[in-house]
This record gives sequence, structure tokens and C-alpha cells, in this order.
Amino acid sequence: MTADLTRLRALLEGGTPLNWVFTGDSITHGLVHTHGGRSYVEHLHELIRGDLGRVQDVVVNTAISGWRAVMLLEDFDRRVAAWQPHVVSLMIGTNDCSDAGVFPVIEPSEFAASVTEFVSRVRAQGAIPVLMTQPAIDIANSPERARIADFAQAVRDVAAEEQTILVDQFARFAELGAGRPGGIAWGLLNDPFHPNEAGHAVLALELAGALGFTSAPSRVIGDLGQRIAVAV
Repeated sequence: MTADLTRLRALLEGGTPLNWVFTGDSITHGLVHTHGGRSYVEHLHELIRGDLGRVQDVVVNTAISGWRAVMLLEDFDRRVAAWQPHVVSLMIGTNDCSDAGVFPVIEPSEFAASVTEFVSRVRAQGAIPVLMTQPAIDIANSPERARIADFAQAVRDVAAEEQTILVDQFARFAELGAGRPGGIAWGLLNDPFHPNEAGHAVLALELAGALGFTSAPSRVIGDLGQRIAVAV
């Protein structure tokens, strides 16, 4: 157990109202691709403020579609610091790995440096960082993102070096796609790289498990499991 996870559990047991910030790119932004279903952040909102009964906690989603890690650093005050967070969850990298020409092509090492800087700034706020790898994608139909596994590994490396809480969404999506055509769990995606409603249920369940929220009886956890079972 990381020191951050120990600290988070102490905060939860202490009863102090917490501010939770979720940030990243379009996957966390959660628009369009769930077709009216809930995004993973919305599931966490219901879990935290509903099932866990933490009604004075605040859950904020500041992610923006199309963003990269360096853009989050440039807008850190608005995206993170302004909310006086206790916990900051980051999922980023699906755009960073692209070589489509919209942005300058960067190397995984440059991306890792940005994520490391993000962690440093979160800790300077006195908050707990939570890093998530990106979901595995359909590379055959999004070849511009063929390097995504390297960028997922970069997140793992930063988490290990900085000893942060890590949620390996990439590994989970790859596991669920194992043995299927192209290694993809098609029932979890709306397009080659955006999770659909069921995909967001996977993201929510993995994050909830990493934070230790799955040990107690929960209507949300049960519902997420059912949605995933139907999709895969």
C-alpha cells in the first residue's frame, strides 16, 4: 500500500469533507460517446456522495476534450489548484501519443516529464495524486495512436518513481479484449479510442477498486459489474 493510499484512507475515516478533482482529456470529459449514459466521473460522484454517504464532499470534473499533459500544466491553476483539492485524479495520454500532425510529436519521455511535473504540483497543493493509464484502443482503426502502449508504460513508470496510486486502465481493457478479434473488447468502445457507457463502467470500477471503495456493499458497484458483464 502506498503512503498516498494510507493517507487517503485516513482522510476518509476522519470525516473531513473532501474536494475531488478529476482531470484529463475527452475520456474524462465524458461527452458524446456514452450516448446519455454516465461517465466514470459521474459514477464516482454517485459512489462517493451517495453510497459512501459523503454528502459534503465535492466532485469536480475539469477535463477538456483534445487536451494533452502539457496543456494541463499551462492551465494548472484553473484545472486543479482553484478547487483546493484533497485528491486529484489524472487520466491523460491518448492525445499525447498521437502523431497525426495536429500537435507536435512528442516522445514518451517528454510525456513522462509532464506527468511527473503534474504530480509535483498536485503534491505542492497538499493533495493526493491518482494516476491512471489510458484505456487500450483499436490501433488498426486509429494508427496515429499506435504508440499508446508506450505512453501507458510512461504513466506506470512515473507512478512507480513517484509512489503514487496507480489505476492501470490500459491493462484492464487489454485483459477484457484478450482472445477477441484484434484484442479489442468492442462492447466497451464507441469508436476506436473513446469508451462507451460500458467502457466508462469499467473505468469507474477499476478506479473505485484502487481507492478501496469496493469492499463495502454498494448499489453503484453492483450496477457497474452488471453493465460490464452484459457488454463483454
